[in-house]
Amino acid sequence: MPGISCFIYRCSAKQDMYIYLSKKDNFDCIPEERYKRLGRTDFAMELELKKDMKLARENPADVIQNLQQRGFHLQMPGDTPIDQVLENIAKDILNQAQHHN
Repeated sequence: MPGISCFIYRCSAKQDMYIYLSKKDNFDCIPEERYKRLGRTDFAMELELKKDMKLARENPADVIQNLQQRGFHLQMPGDTPIDQVLENIAKDILNQAQHHN
């Protein structure tokens, strides 16, 4: 199943708030008022997102749909620290890669 590349950025406005973009460094798709509320954005990671992936906080199908329709997806803070979320995603990716080899 083909995936969609996305680019994830930390938003300084709130701890554990992230913006996913369909194109790296292309914030033009975000309405200006919303963009201003993100604060400073720092690149966190690139991810090949697939509908059957497990994400800690988001439904991957919803993220893909938002990326395709809007060019971005906003992830709001949750209960789990994002460093732990990213570590879990990295572990899942490694596990999936090992199972496919």
